[in-house]
Amino acid sequence: MFLGGTDTTAIILDWTISELMRNPTTMKKVQEEVKRIVGHKSKVEENDVNEMRYLKCVVKETIRLHPPAPLLAPRVTMSDVKLNGYDIPAKTMVYINAWAMQMDPKLWERPEQFLPERFENSEVDFKNQENFHFIPFGFGRRGCPGMSFGISSVEYLLANLLYWFDWTLPETATATPNIDMSEKFGLVVSKKVPLLLKPKVFSS
Repeated sequence: MFLGGTDTTAIILDWTISELMRNPTTMKKVQEEVKRIVGHKSKVEENDVNEMRYLKCVVKETIRLHPPAPLLAPRVTMSDVKLNGYDIPAKTMVYINAWAMQMDPKLWERPEQFLPERFENSEVDFKNQENFHFIPFGFGRRGCPGMSFGISSVEYLLANLLYWFDWTLPETATATPNIDMSEKFGLVVSKKVPLLLKPKVFSS
Protein backbone atom coordinates (compact mmCIF):
# COMPACT_ATOMS: atom_id res chain seq x y z
CA MET A 1 0.00 0.00 0.00
CA PHE A 2 2.91 2.35 0.77
CA LEU A 3 4.51 1.81 -2.65
CA GLY A 4 1.15 2.09 -4.40
CA GLY A 5 0.38 5.38 -2.67
CA THR A 6 3.73 7.05 -3.33
CA ASP A 7 3.95 5.86 -6.95
CA THR A 8 0.50 7.08 -7.95
CA THR A 9 1.02 10.42 -6.18
CA ALA A 10 4.25 11.03 -8.09
CA ILE A 11 2.61 10.00 -11.37
CA ILE A 12 -0.34 12.36 -10.88
CA LEU A 13 2.04 15.24 -10.13
CA ASP A 14 4.05 14.41 -13.24
CA TRP A 15 0.94 14.48 -15.45
CA THR A 16 -0.34 17.65 -13.76
CA ILE A 17 2.83 19.66 -14.28
CA SER A 18 3.04 18.36 -17.86
CA GLU A 19 -0.50 19.55 -18.62
CA LEU A 20 0.14 22.91 -16.98
CA MET A 21 3.31 23.41 -19.02
CA ARG A 22 1.34 22.64 -22.19
CA ASN A 23 -1.34 25.14 -21.15
CA PRO A 24 0.42 28.37 -20.07
CA THR A 25 -2.85 30.23 -19.44
CA THR A 26 -3.98 27.58 -16.99
CA MET A 27 -0.55 27.54 -15.36
CA LYS A 28 -0.67 31.31 -14.87
CA LYS A 29 -4.20 31.16 -13.42
CA VAL A 30 -3.51 28.41 -10.89
CA GLN A 31 -0.12 29.87 -9.90
CA GLU A 32 -1.68 33.27 -9.28
CA GLU A 33 -4.31 31.66 -7.07
CA VAL A 34 -1.70 29.81 -5.03
CA LYS A 35 0.51 32.88 -4.53
CA ARG A 36 -2.45 35.12 -3.72
CA ILE A 37 -3.76 32.79 -1.02
CA VAL A 38 -0.39 31.94 0.56
CA GLY A 39 0.80 35.53 0.41
CA HIS A 40 4.14 36.14 2.16
CA LYS A 41 4.00 33.23 4.60
CA SER A 42 7.10 31.16 5.20
CA LYS A 43 5.29 27.97 4.18
CA VAL A 44 2.12 26.70 2.52
CA GLU A 45 -0.39 25.65 5.15
CA GLU A 46 -3.17 23.07 4.96
CA ASN A 47 -5.85 25.74 5.38
CA ASP A 48 -4.37 27.60 2.41
CA VAL A 49 -4.76 24.55 0.17
CA ASN A 50 -8.39 24.15 1.24
CA GLU A 51 -9.10 27.61 -0.23
CA MET A 52 -7.46 26.84 -3.59
CA ARG A 53 -10.59 26.05 -5.59
CA TYR A 54 -9.00 26.26 -9.01
CA LEU A 55 -6.03 24.12 -7.99
CA LYS A 56 -8.49 21.42 -6.95
CA CYS A 57 -10.13 21.67 -10.38
CA VAL A 58 -6.72 21.25 -12.01
CA VAL A 59 -6.06 18.08 -10.02
CA LYS A 60 -9.49 16.65 -10.86
CA GLU A 61 -9.08 17.36 -14.56
CA THR A 62 -5.63 15.77 -14.60
CA ILE A 63 -6.94 12.61 -12.96
CA ARG A 64 -9.88 12.56 -15.36
CA LEU A 65 -7.53 12.64 -18.36
CA HIS A 66 -4.73 10.56 -16.84
CA PRO A 67 -6.06 8.17 -14.18
CA PRO A 68 -3.02 6.34 -12.75
CA ALA A 69 -4.96 3.06 -12.81
CA PRO A 70 -7.32 3.23 -15.81
CA LEU A 71 -8.55 -0.32 -15.21
CA LEU A 72 -9.99 -0.65 -11.75
CA ALA A 73 -9.49 -3.74 -9.62
CA PRO A 74 -11.52 -6.60 -11.13
CA ARG A 75 -14.89 -7.57 -9.73
CA VAL A 76 -16.81 -10.86 -9.90
CA THR A 77 -20.54 -11.00 -10.59
CA MET A 78 -22.53 -12.58 -7.77
CA SER A 79 -25.46 -13.68 -9.95
CA ASP A 80 -26.59 -13.87 -13.57
CA VAL A 81 -27.35 -10.44 -15.02
CA LYS A 82 -28.42 -8.97 -18.36
CA LEU A 83 -26.70 -5.67 -19.22
CA ASN A 84 -27.37 -3.75 -22.45
CA GLY A 85 -28.53 -6.93 -24.13
CA TYR A 86 -25.58 -9.02 -22.94
CA ASP A 87 -26.04 -12.07 -20.71
CA ILE A 88 -23.36 -12.12 -18.03
CA PRO A 89 -23.31 -15.31 -15.97
CA ALA A 90 -22.53 -15.46 -12.27
CA LYS A 91 -18.86 -15.64 -11.19
CA THR A 92 -17.70 -13.73 -14.27
CA MET A 93 -14.62 -11.56 -13.73
CA VAL A 94 -15.38 -8.00 -14.81
CA TYR A 95 -12.85 -5.23 -15.49
CA ILE A 96 -14.10 -1.63 -15.29
CA ASN A 97 -12.45 0.83 -17.63
CA ALA A 98 -12.52 4.09 -15.66
CA TRP A 99 -10.53 5.90 -18.36
CA ALA A 100 -13.13 5.13 -21.05
CA MET A 101 -15.93 6.41 -18.80
CA GLN A 102 -14.01 9.59 -18.03
CA MET A 103 -13.40 10.19 -21.75
CA ASP A 104 -16.93 9.40 -22.96
CA PRO A 105 -18.20 12.31 -25.14
CA LYS A 106 -21.74 11.46 -24.06
CA LEU A 107 -20.79 12.39 -20.50
CA TRP A 108 -18.12 15.04 -21.00
CA GLU A 109 -17.92 18.05 -23.30
CA ARG A 110 -14.67 18.08 -25.31
CA PRO A 111 -13.32 15.16 -23.25
CA GLU A 112 -9.87 15.10 -24.87
CA GLN A 113 -9.08 18.69 -23.87
CA PHE A 114 -7.51 19.77 -20.59
CA LEU A 115 -10.22 22.06 -19.16
CA PRO A 116 -10.10 22.41 -15.36
CA GLU A 117 -12.93 24.96 -15.63
CA ARG A 118 -15.37 22.11 -16.26
CA PHE A 119 -15.22 21.35 -12.52
CA GLU A 120 -15.67 24.94 -11.26
CA ASN A 121 -19.46 24.84 -11.12
CA SER A 122 -19.89 21.08 -11.13
CA GLU A 123 -21.06 18.75 -8.39
CA VAL A 124 -18.91 15.96 -9.82
CA ASP A 125 -16.38 14.93 -7.21
CA PHE A 126 -14.31 11.92 -6.18
CA LYS A 127 -16.93 11.04 -3.58
CA ASN A 128 -20.03 11.95 -5.61
CA GLN A 129 -20.32 8.81 -7.76
CA GLU A 130 -24.05 8.73 -8.40
CA ASN A 131 -23.59 8.69 -12.18
CA PHE A 132 -20.35 6.68 -12.21
CA HIS A 133 -18.66 8.86 -14.84
CA PHE A 134 -15.79 10.00 -12.62
CA ILE A 135 -14.44 7.05 -10.65
CA PRO A 136 -10.61 7.13 -10.74
CA PHE A 137 -10.48 5.66 -7.22
CA GLY A 138 -13.19 3.10 -7.76
CA PHE A 139 -16.48 3.21 -5.91
CA GLY A 140 -18.53 1.62 -3.19
CA ARG A 141 -17.13 -0.47 -0.34
CA ARG A 142 -14.14 -1.53 -2.44
CA GLY A 143 -13.08 1.95 -3.46
CA CYS A 144 -9.51 3.04 -2.76
CA PRO A 145 -9.09 3.41 1.03
CA GLY A 146 -6.32 5.97 0.54
CA MET A 147 -8.33 8.35 -1.67
CA SER A 148 -8.59 11.27 0.77
CA PHE A 149 -4.96 11.04 1.84
CA GLY A 150 -3.78 10.69 -1.77
CA ILE A 151 -5.71 13.72 -3.03
CA SER A 152 -4.62 15.85 -0.07
CA SER A 153 -0.99 14.90 -0.70
CA VAL A 154 -1.18 15.76 -4.39
CA GLU A 155 -2.85 19.12 -3.73
CA TYR A 156 -0.35 20.09 -1.03
CA LEU A 157 2.69 19.07 -3.05
CA LEU A 158 1.39 20.82 -6.17
CA ALA A 159 0.68 24.01 -4.22
CA ASN A 160 4.28 24.02 -2.95
CA LEU A 161 5.75 23.39 -6.41
CA LEU A 162 3.72 26.26 -7.85
CA TYR A 163 4.34 28.65 -4.94
CA TRP A 164 8.10 28.29 -4.54
CA PHE A 165 9.13 27.87 -8.17
CA ASP A 166 8.49 29.13 -11.68
CA TRP A 167 9.03 26.38 -14.26
CA THR A 168 10.51 26.52 -17.75
CA LEU A 169 11.76 24.04 -20.31
CA PRO A 170 15.56 23.65 -20.50
CA GLU A 171 15.56 24.89 -24.12
CA THR A 172 13.54 28.09 -23.77
CA ALA A 173 11.25 29.92 -21.37
CA THR A 174 9.11 31.61 -24.00
CA ALA A 175 8.07 29.05 -26.63
CA THR A 176 4.91 27.02 -26.14
CA PRO A 177 6.18 23.72 -24.75
CA ASN A 178 6.09 20.70 -27.04
CA ILE A 179 5.91 17.98 -24.40
CA ASP A 180 5.65 14.31 -25.29
CA MET A 181 2.50 12.98 -23.60
CA SER A 182 2.82 9.35 -24.69
CA GLU A 183 2.08 6.75 -22.03
CA LYS A 184 3.89 3.78 -20.56
CA PHE A 185 1.60 1.09 -19.22
CA GLY A 186 2.37 -1.10 -16.24
CA LEU A 187 0.53 -1.54 -12.98
CA VAL A 188 -0.05 2.18 -13.39
CA VAL A 189 0.06 4.47 -16.44
CA SER A 190 2.97 6.90 -16.34
CA LYS A 191 4.67 9.17 -18.88
CA LYS A 192 6.84 7.31 -21.37
CA VAL A 193 9.20 10.26 -21.82
CA PRO A 194 10.34 11.92 -18.55
CA LEU A 195 9.43 15.56 -18.02
CA LEU A 196 12.54 17.77 -17.74
CA LEU A 197 12.08 21.32 -16.44
CA LYS A 198 14.20 24.11 -14.99
CA PRO A 199 12.99 25.48 -11.64
CA LYS A 200 13.51 29.13 -10.84
CA VAL A 201 12.99 30.16 -7.23
CA PHE A 202 10.09 32.58 -6.98
CA SER A 203 10.86 35.84 -5.20
CA SER A 204 7.95 38.13 -4.26
